[in-house]
Amino acid sequence: MITFIRTFAVMILLALTIGVQANTTKGGRAKSVKELRVTATAYNSLPAQTDNTPDIAAWGDRLRPGMKAIAVSRDLLKKYGLKHKDKVKISGLEGEYQVLDKMNKRWKKKIDIYMGKDRRKALKWGRKNVTIQW
Repeated sequence: MITFIRTFAVMILLALTIGVQANTTKGGRAKSVKELRVTATAYNSLPAQTDNTPDIAAWGDRLRPGMKAIAVSRDLLKKYGLKHKDKVKISGLEGEYQVLDKMNKRWKKKIDIYMGKDRRKALKWGRKNVTIQW
């Protein structure tokens, strides 16, 4: 009976340890998942929508069709703590998107989802309110 209790206690401690590790950083601190409601639009690598280097993002990253990338309003960087290359989940979309571009200063609480060169896909997306997590 004592062996059973010890084994059971070890299993519980192991389960708790695994659970804590899954929600911690490499330094052992707890991760805090941030969540925010934002307006989401879409953009393309087209000179008419950007500048004469449409495949180069604001931090110098090269954008390629098929990438899961977003541009973010600057308040999301300064006020809400998003950073270059952070991975973001967007409600209603599969997978994670990487922060690779910045938007003009005039935008607030907004993201722009990169859709390669497919202008129709971007227009079909339109403007939606979504929740992002990072």
